[in-house]
Amino acid sequence: MDLKFASARASAGISIASRHVEAGTYRLPRADHHRIMVHASAATRTYCNDAGRYFLRRAGDIDFVPAGQEGGFEAETSFETREVRLPPAMIEGVASEIEGGVRAPHFDTRHLLRDERIEYLVRALETDQDEGSPGGTLFAESVGIALAVRLVGLDDLETDRTVRLSDAQFKRILDYIDAHLSEPLTIDTLSRIANASSSHLRTWFKAATGTTLHRYVLRRRVERARSLILGSDLSTSEVAYLTGFAHQSHLAHWMRREIGQTPRSLRRARLEK
Repeated sequence: MDLKFASARASAGISIASRHVEAGTYRLPRADHHRIMVHASAATRTYCNDAGRYFLRRAGDIDFVPAGQEGGFEAETSFETREVRLPPAMIEGVASEIEGGVRAPHFDTRHLLRDERIEYLVRALETDQDEGSPGGTLFAESVGIALAVRLVGLDDLETDRTVRLSDAQFKRILDYIDAHLSEPLTIDTLSRIANASSSHLRTWFKAATGTTLHRYVLRRRVERARSLILGSDLSTSEVAYLTGFAHQSHLAHWMRREIGQTPRSLRRARLEK
């Protein structure tokens, strides 16, 4: 995991980190600060043990983990994220000014928030850090206060509910695809699995993953083929058959397009290890 924090942010009670997280279990231990996590990669499918459900994080999706609470999930692929840490005292001060109260605001962990203002503020903080922090502590504090204002109004931010598959529908489709890669997969079949019309399924799937159903299936077939080539002694024609490709040339064509390698180059690299 790659971390980089700016000393100016620390002095202001605010910090920002760039994280590269490998596939697998990712845990956030309890901390004495609030954490804003902004997803910075392509669609990443994850399973949250605490929530007991699957999430598909897209670039710009925001997770919020309050001070004193744990977070974490299991990621199917590696991803990049930006983490901003804010001291509770800053948010309490903002809440007191806005609401005129003295009680500290209570927050719960939130997933898949969409808020352009938070995205903009996080990018501004990161840009200032990458340029050597010319804005200094004053700029960091100003961004922190602006973020605190957004968090105080967190209940007004809606989890992204634009056209999308439910978690149950999404899981059914992905599980079915993985279990039937060797077979012809049609939009009609997948629509029945999702219990949705074919036109809605196309729209929802593209909104959820950033790619079409056809391209997703091809990528999964290529990934399965790569795994079989590297982990078995099956012939290329057998691998093509087991992953739903018409023939060896069809498999080689799509492997070259998707991962820049062919069955032959994969086997050569395997033998050279």
